[in-house]
Order: sequence, then structure tokens, then C-alpha cells
Amino acid sequence: MATSCLQQAPPALARRINMPPVAVHILNPLRDERWQRFLQSHPQASLFHSAAWLSALSNTYGFRPIVFTTAQPGHELENGAAFCAVESWLTGRRLVCLPFSDYCDPLARDEEEAAALLSAAIERESRGRWRYLEMRLSQPLAITAVQPRSGRIHTLHQLDLTPSLDEIFENFHKSSTQRKVRRAQREKLEYREGGIEYFDEFYRLFSAARRRHGRPPQPAAWFRNLAQGFGADFKIRLSCRDGRAVAALLTIRYKDSMTYKYGGSNPEFNPMGGMHLLFWKAIQEAKRLGLRYFDFGRSEAEHTGLIIFKRRWGAKESVLRYLRYGNRSVADDSFEPSAESWKSSVARSVFSSLPLRLLPFAGELLYRHVG
Repeated sequence: MATSCLQQAPPALARRINMPPVAVHILNPLRDERWQRFLQSHPQASLFHSAAWLSALSNTYGFRPIVFTTAQPGHELENGAAFCAVESWLTGRRLVCLPFSDYCDPLARDEEEAAALLSAAIERESRGRWRYLEMRLSQPLAITAVQPRSGRIHTLHQLDLTPSLDEIFENFHKSSTQRKVRRAQREKLEYREGGIEYFDEFYRLFSAARRRHGRPPQPAAWFRNLAQGFGADFKIRLSCRDGRAVAALLTIRYKDSMTYKYGGSNPEFNPMGGMHLLFWKAIQEAKRLGLRYFDFGRSEAEHTGLIIFKRRWGAKESVLRYLRYGNRSVADDSFEPSAESWKSSVARSVFSSLPLRLLPFAGELLYRHVG
């Protein structure tokens, strides 16, 4: 599918980021085959850039994926910044890079080129009556022409799989992580793995965990769309006791990484180390497949317990920056409305008191508005 020319970066804006004006185009990454080819060749392309992830966002929530690039129609891509247009009657219109994604950096040859793409996106936001534009970055990126109106910091943990499995295990925290893995082995917890056939058991544990945290689960369609898009790279892992699942983990493999994205457990059985067993099994598989990283995913800054848990696996810790750009008249400084706003005591109380069977309906209604 051919791209359409969006605009040139305004000369004044280009001068302020010390680069000449550049023509920027947009493409539909779900229809333009160049996007997939480009991702395969770019070393920083992640799970969240993939067409399968973008397709799940579109099919589940109705978000519209777009990519900004300097490549002319008919030419192979050398860069690209992916966004979703979120258009909600409840929360307004905005560009997000990307909803429900840990991070999604612009893919470019250097920081100057990345800044040009994002500056073009910001210019589009300022002209299009969008409430704001949001970026989720794993790498620092200075756009001197425009300052963000608000921002949040999260933490990312990634485990280097270069060492041997023995070395990786020895780097785990001895009195907690290693001990819990060995406890699970002594308890003879049954390990199962597969695809969507284990969805019901996973979703039961995941929904209960979300309820304890005062949030609804993502709708079942989201997981089914991920399973369809990623195929065998989508995997559900279960720890079972007496034939019943007591812990569940969902991982997705993409290129040289395996990413933990969702999980849940029965707290009654947590001392047995069911979740630790699942993480260790996933890490072992990632190592056998020759992958470079096991990604533990993002943690919100205030979730210190979760950060400590991931740190004890020997994972490298880095900063994720979520930044919002927009006019003060349409973009506030509090990251409202968003999934983060549900941390309020009122919202937690409402969701944690809902019957478990009703929580998925709440998620289905709300998540399309808070991406």
C-alpha cells in the first residue's frame, strides 16, 4: 500500500532541532508490507512494533495504527515511528505510542532522525484537535523544539541470556529466587505449557489477580487476537497442584527476545514457588532457543515489591519515560484519564468489590477508552 505525504517539518521547528526541513509520510503498518520487512532488519524493533501486536490493538479496541516515515511511496523504509490513533467519546482523541505497550521507541538511524519523526507527529497532533500525543520511550530522546507537558517514569527489567544456564541461575537471589525455584521442584508442582487451549485456566488466575489489585482484566478477545497473531510464539505456562492450575504466565517470543506480559497466581499456593517455577522454565526455554534477552516487562515506579522481585532474577534495570505533548488547553499534567488513574482508592474499591464474573465486562467497556 502506498504511503501518503503528510507534511514537511515546519522550517522554524526544523531549525530549532538543528536539521533541515524533511518530508514525512504516513503508512498503514497492517497493509504496507514494507513495515514487516523493515522490522526484521532493524536491531531495535521490539514485540510492540510488530504487525501482530498492532493488529491485536486494532481488532480488540478499534485503535488505528499509523507509522511516520521519511521513506517515499515505493521506497524501502529506513525509519519509522509507530502510533495508534485513539478516538474515544469518553476520553477524547489522542496519538499514543503505543497503547498497552511497555515501550515503543522510534526506529531510526540516529537520534536526529528520530527527533524529526516525532516532531512531525507532534506537529500533526497540534493541528488535529488531539488532546495530546504520548510517547513511551526506553531510550532518552531530546526534542528541543517542544517540551512535554507531563510525564511518568517506569522501570524495565531485562535478563541477559548470554551466560550459561548455570551462571544465570547462580546470579539469582539465593535466599528468595533460588530457594523458591527449588521449593517448587520439591513440591513436585506439575508444569504445563501450550497455547490458547490453556486460556480458561490462565484467565481465571489473571482475572483474580487483577481484582486483588483493583483493576479489571483485559477482555478475552485481546488474548485471542494475540494468540492468532503470534501463533506458536504465544505461550501460556501453568503450575498445577493436584491437577488444578495455581499459577499462570503468558510469554511472547519476538525476534531475539522473550517477553513476560501477563500472569496471575492463587496466593494460597505462593509459598510453593509456582510463579518462580514458571519464570525459570521460560528462561530455560529462551536460552535453549538462542535468544538474547528475557524481558520481565515494565513496573510502575510505586510498585517497589514487584521491582525487587524482578531485580532478584539478576535482570538489568533501566528507565522507561512516558511523555505527553500537547497544548495546555487540551493536555493536563496528571496523565488523566489513563490506566494509571485507576490507582485512586475509589477505583480500586469499585473494581476489587465487583464479582469476578463481572470484571471482564468492565475491562471490555473501559479499556478501549484508556489506551
